[in-house]
Amino acid sequence: QVQLVESGGDLVQAGGSLILSCEVSGGTFGNYGMGWFRQAPGKEREFVADISPSGDDKFISNSVKGRFTISRDNAKNTMYLQMNSLKPEDTAVYYCAGDPDGSWAGGYDFSFWGQGTQVTVSS
Repeated sequence: QVQLVESGGDLVQAGGSLILSCEVSGGTFGNYGMGWFRQAPGKEREFVADISPSGDDKFISNSVKGRFTISRDNAKNTMYLQMNSLKPEDTAVYYCAGDPDGSWAGGYDFSFWGQGTQVTVSS
């Protein structure tokens, strides 16, 4: 059974940084397309970034471009989200997701999801 576990969420002041991790177990991580999403209170889930199985191809949403970086370490079965220059509007529960097929066809088909990690940015 594939499990995704996020960690690294915290309370941070505006302008600060955090690194989120998503560790995957029970599957072949190196074959998965992976992504980060977030959901703020009262809002719909929002796409943040995704990354190809090899890590060579990445896509970052305009709302975080230039501040967030997605990466992965296939040897550690782990994906990361480096978040810099955090703003109060980045406050949300952050989820990681995996597409076991790993092929991008206008987007990944994420079927595995983690439980989320809370990021709170104070002003």
